[in-house]
Amino acid sequence: MLAAPSILALGPSFLDPEWLISTFGLLGILALVFAESGLLIGFFLPGDSLLFTAGLLIADGTYLHQPLWLMCLLVSLAAAAGDQFGYAFGHRFGPALFRRPDSRLFKQENLSKARDFFAKYGARSIVLARFVPIVRTFTPIVAGASRMHYRTFLIYNVAGGTLWGCGVTTLGYFLGQLAFVKNNIEFILIGIVAVSVVPIGIELLRGRRRSSRRRVESEPR
Repeated sequence: MLAAPSILALGPSFLDPEWLISTFGLLGILALVFAESGLLIGFFLPGDSLLFTAGLLIADGTYLHQPLWLMCLLVSLAAAAGDQFGYAFGHRFGPALFRRPDSRLFKQENLSKARDFFAKYGARSIVLARFVPIVRTFTPIVAGASRMHYRTFLIYNVAGGTLWGCGVTTLGYFLGQLAFVKNNIEFILIGIVAVSVVPIGIELLRGRRRSSRRRVESEPR
């Protein structure tokens, strides 16, 4: 496998799936999946690339030695539990949350995106949001704040967590058995790291542009 410093040179270690897995193992994967699924501070975590890389490493026999079925089961449970926490948090603090001012780790815009996504797709958003970075962190919170029927939320939450957790991990596992992928796994992992950074980079650029635009508009003419 590629040495950790080579991958880390591309960006911070918390965005490097291989470093995260090699450092924290299975428990780290489950904790990060839980955090990204329902904690406000988890929106920047590389959930998709983390699970895909976990599948690759299981197939390669590196760092992770659990069977695929067990990994899929545990990841699905962690994802569903994270959404449950997000729903409960939104149900309890929803109104106050929508009035909370922006900070470095919290942007009303992210919450608004999830609210629009929820309004557009209804209960299906709980499943669909699983495959949309950032939105998947805030959607269960919006569902709780909107007082979505709990049984309906639970059904869609379990379905979404299972489809996402099993689907992305299994995809990485089977691709990891292909000769091309095994022979170029270092470049595959570098690509995964790069892809995981893209959504965050785009959001940062948009935020800077909006801040610049506001400053220009607020300047006296």
